[in-house]
Amino acid sequence: MRASAPVRFKMHVKKGDTVQVITGQDKGKVGEVSQTFPKTSKVIVKGVNIRTKHVKPTQEGESGQIITTEFPIHSSNVMLYSTKQKVASRICYTMTSEGRKVRMLKKTGEIID
Repeated sequence: MRASAPVRFKMHVKKGDTVQVITGQDKGKVGEVSQTFPKTSKVIVKGVNIRTKHVKPTQEGESGQIITTEFPIHSSNVMLYSTKQKVASRICYTMTSEGRKVRMLKKTGEIID
């Protein structure tokens, strides 16, 4: 049996993009992508999908804690968001006059990259 090369998936969002959640319990929330996971096609958005985690004490005499952290959501559940026009939009890829391929919002024509 041969070992296969790692599969890399192309996602429409990148780290630092402003996105709007379009489905789930946090529907309508706008935040910035802080981390991406291309292998599982998931992203972490600031202020979205916050979970509480109970942490046991590690040393004697230390008390346990309840920590709130942002958990990943699937990239298909977010759309890129234009902060200028205050609207979410799909993206398309276009070429600039210099010949560089860039991402553009379909609704507003705003270039992201």
